[in-house]
Amino acid sequence: MSAGPVGVLRPPRAVIRGETSWALQSALDRRGLGPVAGVDEAGRGACAGPLVVAACILRPGDGARLTELTDSKLLTPLARERVYERVVHRALDYSIVVISPAEVDALGIHVTNIEGMRRAIAGLDTAPGYVLIDGFRVPGLPAPSVPVIKGDRAVACVAAASVLAKVTRDRIMAGLHEEHPVYGFDVHKGYTTAEHGEALTTHGPSAVHRWSYTNVAVAGRAHGIRPPHKVMLTAAALQAGARRRTTADEELNQYLFDLPDTDEFAEVSGVEV
Repeated sequence: MSAGPVGVLRPPRAVIRGETSWALQSALDRRGLGPVAGVDEAGRGACAGPLVVAACILRPGDGARLTELTDSKLLTPLARERVYERVVHRALDYSIVVISPAEVDALGIHVTNIEGMRRAIAGLDTAPGYVLIDGFRVPGLPAPSVPVIKGDRAVACVAAASVLAKVTRDRIMAGLHEEHPVYGFDVHKGYTTAEHGEALTTHGPSAVHRWSYTNVAVAGRAHGIRPPHKVMLTAAALQAGARRRTTADEELNQYLFDLPDTDEFAEVSGVEV
């Protein structure tokens, strides 16, 4: 550690510029804080399909064998597949957690994401000495951790986790396209594109949509379709439903869906898509 002007100890800082870097995890390894695990998710912003969370521990000094490794969103589908296979082959350890739309709907996307990251780290056979997380703090991990802004672009092990999560989810969405071809999941992977929005408007939501997301809830209401499981509505969905209420006594507690004790399922921190 270095000392400031008045002798206050400060932790070492890793300044990361440019392409995906091994500098931060290498620094942690050199200080005896390894193995270093990276954790990231895929599908948080999608309104259909599962949330997939991955954790990955790369071998120290393996950068020369993972030259294509970067944020999964910056890779072509073909390159992602290559990097995925390489990471699976080279990683010291990795863990992938698939969380169903029903679980996302029951708990809300933010809670589910946090819990998914805990589960991914817990699923590692190798106990990490330190955890690097893409973007935000995750309490309750079994090792010290720090969030890294744009970690999937800045830190190799987080980038590896992003590739594992993204490829896994894309493969699942391709399979869901076979079951629900009218939505085009093979193209947009469940994200809210214009094509997906048109399909929702035309056909209404499917069982693999996230009914806690406002656009899905509105489409379900328009088609008279009820959610197939318990739903924790977002604040935006509740507000949209409140605007549709009438003064009839039997409809005073009706929001977008006739759910028991709607307040119980209200999630102020939900994501509106």
